[in-house]
Amino acid sequence: MFDFGAGPGMDARFYAERGFEVAAYDVDPAMCDFFAAHCHDLIETGQVTLGRGGYPEFLAGDTAVGRRPADLVTSDFAPLSLVSDLHALFARFHALTSGSGQVLASVINPYFRGDLKYGWWWRNAARLWRHGRYSVPGVQAPIMRRRLSDFAAQSAPYFTLQRVYRGAPSQPGPDLDGIDVSRGSGLAWTRLTGCQFLFLLFRKDSSRAPEKSAP
Repeated sequence: MFDFGAGPGMDARFYAERGFEVAAYDVDPAMCDFFAAHCHDLIETGQVTLGRGGYPEFLAGDTAVGRRPADLVTSDFAPLSLVSDLHALFARFHALTSGSGQVLASVINPYFRGDLKYGWWWRNAARLWRHGRYSVPGVQAPIMRRRLSDFAAQSAPYFTLQRVYRGAPSQPGPDLDGIDVSRGSGLAWTRLTGCQFLFLLFRKDSSRAPEKSAP
């Protein structure tokens, strides 16, 4: 597994304690220091590896990110919502993954009805529908909100958006199976207005040659 935007290492430790080999990356030095302490024993055994460094270096393949291609890239707590150029990031994910690689990422839901009480949502609504995305200022970086169609376009041709899951469904039911959007998102957004976060599952297009192999 490859944990992108790994933060303090909570997810990486969870995965590793269930038998997965985990490579991780984060751009924030303080988060990386916490990660290194929190996962110290697993790093010592080699079950967890941590890549540090600037984001441009990560995209260029100059950051160590594990010993072999990952079968699954995870990205929890919406790191992808802080990335303006997702196309370059998905190209990098393509280079880091095996032929059957997948990406499972949490993102901020642009359709969340709880945001309708804010003026910034109304000021950007036309931009969302017309251009597929917009950004608002954030503490670390501008926070991007994207329509499902924009995620699909940004991930192509490296990955295809397959399914969308509501953030943390409260009980068993159809939401656990997600929404199949592999042939287009259509009106899927109408079933997603009640959650602040979405989980998106992308499947790799193995016919697309990676631009640069993983180190």
